[in-house]
Amino acid sequence: MNVDQFLPLRPVEFQVLASLSQGNRHGYAILQEIEERGEGGAVPGLATLYRAIVRLEKETLISRAENGVASVDDERRRVYSITPLGKDVVKAEARRLAPMVDLVKGATT
Repeated sequence: MNVDQFLPLRPVEFQVLASLSQGNRHGYAILQEIEERGEGGAVPGLATLYRAIVRLEKETLISRAENGVASVDDERRRVYSITPLGKDVVKAEARRLAPMVDLVKGATT
């Protein structure tokens, strides 16, 4: 499948895929990981995050993880994992953004 059809990603979609590329997580854990990374205060709201998760799952860029729950304490939490297609898409988006990041870095030094 051609990854270019998914580009450009919305910023929240890129954040979700980047987070899941580090390991399986439930929605709130994705949000916490985004907050920990900082990213200049660009933390999505919960509704925005969950809409992005639904879109990414529909596009088969992420899927529900095999274990299906985050912990024994809360069986309602769905755990997500990035698919091979999702990995290819997030890498392609990073490559697409790299020249723009380099341009800005050069302008600010």
